[in-house]
Amino acid sequence: MRKGRKNHNGFHRKFGIPKPPKVTIREEQLPSERPKPAMEDPGAPQRMHELLQSPNYRPADEDPDFLREDAVRGLRLQADYLKTELLLQQYGIEHTITVFGGTRIAEEAEARRNLYEAQKALERDPDDKALRHKCKCCENILHKSRFYTIGREFGQIVGRSGEGPSDCRITIMTGGGPGVMEAVNRGAFDVGAKSIGLNISLPREQFPNPYISPELCFQLHYFSMRKLHFFSRAKALVAFPGGFGTLDELAEALTLVQTRKIAPFPIILVGQAFWERVLDFDYLLDEGVIDPEDTELFWYAETAQEIWDGILHWHLENGTPLI
Repeated sequence: MRKGRKNHNGFHRKFGIPKPPKVTIREEQLPSERPKPAMEDPGAPQRMHELLQSPNYRPADEDPDFLREDAVRGLRLQADYLKTELLLQQYGIEHTITVFGGTRIAEEAEARRNLYEAQKALERDPDDKALRHKCKCCENILHKSRFYTIGREFGQIVGRSGEGPSDCRITIMTGGGPGVMEAVNRGAFDVGAKSIGLNISLPREQFPNPYISPELCFQLHYFSMRKLHFFSRAKALVAFPGGFGTLDELAEALTLVQTRKIAPFPIILVGQAFWERVLDFDYLLDEGVIDPEDTELFWYAETAQEIWDGILHWHLENGTPLI
C-alpha cells in the first residue's frame, strides 16, 4: 500500500488519487482573482474600474455594439436562421403550408366597426376628401372580410389533417401578424392544432397575433431568413389578397419555382377577381416576359375546402401525397 501524504491543508490522504475538485470553486484564490489593492497603488482601483467598464472588454457574444457592426452581419444572419431552424426541428416540424395575406383584412365585426366610425367622421365633415377615401377603403375591407373567414376555415382544415395536437408533420406557417395571418393561425388554434408564426423585427414594435403556438412563435431580424424558413419546408403556398408584403413573398415564390431553384409546389391565389386585377399575367405573357408554362405555376381558389382539395390533388398527381 502506498504511504499516505499530507495535502495542502496538512491532512493525510490514504491513497495517491486525490479527491475530485469542485467544479467552479477553489479553496485558494488565484492571483488573477484579486484586484490590485489601493495600498499597493492608490490609483489602481480607479484604473481597474475604467478597464472593466470599457466596451472593448465585453465578451463578443455579450457586446451589442459589436454584434451590430456591418462586419458581423454574417454571424447575425447565421444566428437569425439557426435559432428558428433548431426549434422547428426540436418540435418535429416536417412540412408546412405557408400562408400570406393582408394585415388590414379584418374579421367582419371589426370591419363593420371601422366603417361605421369612418362614416360618422365623414358626416361631421362631408367635404373632406381624405375621409371620403377612408370610407371607401373601409367598405372595400368589409367586402374582403370574407377572406378572414376563409382563412380561419382553412386553418381549421389543415389543423384537423393531422392526428392530434402533437402531430406537426403538416403545420400552418404564417408571418405571424394580424389580418389574414391571424385568421389562419386562429383556425388552427380553434381545433387544438399547433401553428407557426414568423414575425419580423421592424423599427416600430410588431406584435404577434395571439393564436400562434407559443413555442412556435418566432421573431426574425432579416426578411431573407424569414423567407428561407417560409419556403424551406413548404408543401404549398397560399396567397390571400394583400399589399406589398404579400406581393413580395408571392413574387419570390413564383421566381424560385420558375427557375427551379426550389422544387415546385402548389401556389394558390385566393380570390381570382382581386388577383387578376392586381397581376395581369395574360399581359405579361403577351408582352413576352414570361412563358406559357409560367402561367401554370399557380391557380385560383375561392373557398377553404377548394384550397385544400387542390393542394391534395396536386401532390397526388406529383407522387408526393400529403396524407
